[in-house]
Amino acid sequence: MVGPKPPVAKKSRHTYRHHDRTVEDDYAWLKDPNYPEVKDPEILDYLNEENKFFQDTMKPHEGLTDMLFEEIKARQPREDNSVPFEENGFIYQWRFHENEEYRTWYRAPSSKPDDWSILLDERKLAADSDYFSLGGISVSDDGSKMAYSVDRDGSERFKLFIVEIHSENEISPPIPDTLGEAIWDSQSEGLIYVVLNEHWRPFKVFHRDLASSKPDTIIYEEHDDSFFVGIHCSQSGAFAFISTGDHVTNQCFHLKRDHLNAAPNKISERNPNHEYSVDHDGQRFVIRSNARHPNFDVFTTDVDSKSSEQWNLIVEGSHENYITDYLCLANHLVVINRIEGLDQIQIYESNAQTHHQIEFPDAAYTVDFGTNPNLDSQFVRLEYSSMTSPRKTLDYDLSTRASLIKKSQMIPSGYSEENYASKRLQAIARDGVHVPISLVYHKNTVLDENTPIHLYAYGAYGHAIAPSFSTSRLSLLDRGFVCAIAHIRGGDDLGYHWYTQGKLMSRHNTFNDFIDCAEDLIKRGYSSPGRIFISGGSAGGELMGAVANQNPGLWGAVAAQVPFVDVLNTMLNADLPLTPIEWPEWGNPIKDPEAFDYIRSYSPYDQIEEKAYPPIFVTAGLNDPRVTYWEPAKWVAKLRSEKTDDNLILLKTNMGMGHGGKSGRYDSLREIAEEYTFFLTQLKLIKQSSDAAPP
Repeated sequence: MVGPKPPVAKKSRHTYRHHDRTVEDDYAWLKDPNYPEVKDPEILDYLNEENKFFQDTMKPHEGLTDMLFEEIKARQPREDNSVPFEENGFIYQWRFHENEEYRTWYRAPSSKPDDWSILLDERKLAADSDYFSLGGISVSDDGSKMAYSVDRDGSERFKLFIVEIHSENEISPPIPDTLGEAIWDSQSEGLIYVVLNEHWRPFKVFHRDLASSKPDTIIYEEHDDSFFVGIHCSQSGAFAFISTGDHVTNQCFHLKRDHLNAAPNKISERNPNHEYSVDHDGQRFVIRSNARHPNFDVFTTDVDSKSSEQWNLIVEGSHENYITDYLCLANHLVVINRIEGLDQIQIYESNAQTHHQIEFPDAAYTVDFGTNPNLDSQFVRLEYSSMTSPRKTLDYDLSTRASLIKKSQMIPSGYSEENYASKRLQAIARDGVHVPISLVYHKNTVLDENTPIHLYAYGAYGHAIAPSFSTSRLSLLDRGFVCAIAHIRGGDDLGYHWYTQGKLMSRHNTFNDFIDCAEDLIKRGYSSPGRIFISGGSAGGELMGAVANQNPGLWGAVAAQVPFVDVLNTMLNADLPLTPIEWPEWGNPIKDPEAFDYIRSYSPYDQIEEKAYPPIFVTAGLNDPRVTYWEPAKWVAKLRSEKTDDNLILLKTNMGMGHGGKSGRYDSLREIAEEYTFFLTQLKLIKQSSDAAPP
């Protein structure tokens, strides 16, 4: 039976020259010149045609998608809640009520812990919106007021609301185009917030005085177009911090919370390639910095210090010991280290002269800080899981050194950890570097050349993919898949050097590592070429495009979510939201001809060739400020034009959403079910083809 025919995007000849190189871009017309508004009827018609083709193609498989969705949904508690935490005389908790898509936030007085009242109801806020995202909630110190922010279209431009909690009345006009968070002053009379410019760059910090009708005051403005601005509150509650930077350089300033409308004080000079973060332990600033070692150290300094020369080293990083995060408490400093790719929690006494390490039961796992709002806490809250062990919230007692499980992830449909096995392998990349692979499979799965593998990776921005638990993944494991994570260079899985070896002029290491991990799994007998199903999103989608170009025969199918695939054109466009801040990651092809040539050598859109490609499923968001919608649209159009096979290529554009896809807790699961449906239907075709092949 003949299926629906895919759309054919028109070609409109467009060329330009840069560094005496000529670039052809026949699908440049898909970029609406009025972006971020997209109103061009020809563009919208094409995207809608692609969506219709996606729907028509997937319609015969609706039963499978529904089955997968119900499976994944059944693993989520119909009702759920967070572990409560206490702050400023109140106890706070969010809850998912039965089958609801969005949370309800509650609080109770510490003196009456059972007297819960609704603080914020996301269900009401999201009622008339196809998309809803809560940017943040901040309650004033006296508990009487609240600032919260909302994004209703996925553009990540949050509107900030300021209300009186008791009456729920707005006490100040809403503030549009904010980054989302707000910090109250200690008197509960005003707050600071960050606004975005027309290019979606967070660049100004404003102060609003609720007792005044005067315009909001600019506290800080960043004039470097490549720097983004953010704010956070100190653990002690005494300071607000302003941080401005790109991916490799930043500078921090501080404000006392009892005087938020003052001029901010710098903590250090702005030095190229110096990254640091700051907190306050009640007495001094505590700073994580790479000024001395690329794997970061922890320093302390007086609050009136204005130079890194006045910092005192207290915890040393090393080539083996990568310091990734820390938490200040009144009598302890808690440090997360990554050693041989696994997170370790080390507890230092306040003088940092003695410390101990928390021991965990699994050979491969992930652990991170939970909600720890109080400086004088006698415990540290942690979030822990492994590829076979569901998530647990732990309170680690700093005196007794005992862990108390406060919450274990519930899987209502049932789960038995003993039915699954997890391994940590080392693939040898083509340059001799050992690349870790974390994998999990059902113990009944036969591991041989016929076994399908789902291989996932990201590989950019120093973002490590943790070997954590996934309830969705069980739907593949229970159907005979091995699920694996390739801890490739470009992430910081093995340290900061792991990140730097996969960026700029070393970017090809990322793609090579991924291909080499796949081939290593084949050599070990876990699968065979054409039975490895791969997925990645955003920069991980760029990875998907690059490896599909470089070694298409390895892959059974590819899923690329909001993929960053038009790298060269994007890095040449300084007016796009993320381009200037991205140059330290990818290179600046505007100024540097070597960067131009290198980016062009792997940019997935530019490297499409006339050859066979595997089946590919692509998603996009019309309001996405991170990866603009036309990147995946152009990529799909060009692939369809150039490829020599009959394999399926699908493009699904969320027309009212952004980078993260659908927002509800169940709606987002359906998108996972659609991806798994794509994989399983393509696997079925592979099996049918194998069965039909002559002996």
